[in-house]
Amino acid sequence: MEITDDIVQELAKAASLAPSCFNNQPWRLVFIRSKEMLEKMHGALSEGNEWARDGSMLLVVLSKKDLDCVIRDREYYQFDTGLALGQLMLRATEMEMVSHAMAGFSPRKTREILGIPEDMAVITVIAFGKKAGSRTKNISDEQWAEEETRPERLALSDFAYMERYS
Repeated sequence: MEITDDIVQELAKAASLAPSCFNNQPWRLVFIRSKEMLEKMHGALSEGNEWARDGSMLLVVLSKKDLDCVIRDREYYQFDTGLALGQLMLRATEMEMVSHAMAGFSPRKTREILGIPEDMAVITVIAFGKKAGSRTKNISDEQWAEEETRPERLALSDFAYMERYS
């Protein structure tokens, strides 16, 4: 799937509409689409994330504490960045794309490849593409089988409470 400038702008716009503390909008997004840069970034992915090589785009998400509210011991930059990413990923789904956020990457290698300053937190890498109609060489049998089944979710009673935490 080709990810055009218009698609990137649509996704960035979706993120920009997210609420944030005092409208600080602390997220910084690096969209990677060129074959050369995708190949470099594949070297920053952890073993087990080979499937991300099949995607058309990687998005590297950055922020730092100084870009958002700090109220006593509450730092909002990661929360607010997460809100923006949720909206961006929902928009990608509406546009018939698949998006998958990963923890399996090297922040150090990502910094080196993209020239990211040390004071910026590399929060996540998100792969984007179109759902494959058939299994590719980068997806294990187990991963392919899991694609058709939604992972088990917690029961509501395990995380949603009424009136008091219990």
